[in-house]
Amino acid sequence: MIRNSLLLTIGLASATLSPICHAQSEEPPSLESSISIVRAGIQANKTATVGQMMAFNDKEATVFWPIYRQYEYDRSKLDDARVDVIKDYTEHFPDLTDAEAKKLADRMFEYESGLAALKKSYFTKFTRVLPAVRVTQFFQLERRIDLMIDMKVESTLPPLTQAQNVEQTQ
Repeated sequence: MIRNSLLLTIGLASATLSPICHAQSEEPPSLESSISIVRAGIQANKTATVGQMMAFNDKEATVFWPIYRQYEYDRSKLDDARVDVIKDYTEHFPDLTDAEAKKLADRMFEYESGLAALKKSYFTKFTRVLPAVRVTQFFQLERRIDLMIDMKVESTLPPLTQAQNVEQTQ
């Protein structure tokens, strides 16, 4: 199982990062195109990865996939809000004011709260038709995929430590 998880991580990272690495050799992509490439790559591979790693039997697959499709749709709306925060951050960097930083942080907290609420809601929906152990396995896999996405996105952002403190608030 650990070997499969490691192979999944390496495979998913390679599939997702290959287009970005190739594009960087030609000319650096914009943040928006990097985010779009990562999101498209992950989405294209995610369903297959979930299916392979979860190894659903026919009965499980019949009840899982319709709920999963709705979950991904709802999740994409939340992820759009996160992308907007990232875009705003990069537009205002390195001259990010304290007020702008606070607004961005509040928006990210809102996103994270919304994501937690969405996952909790869908955990309930999934456990109505699948055992909690299977649903927990899915959300564990989902978390690993999220971590890979987060690592790639964060690696493209300038660190806040390089920002200029243009206004002091007390």
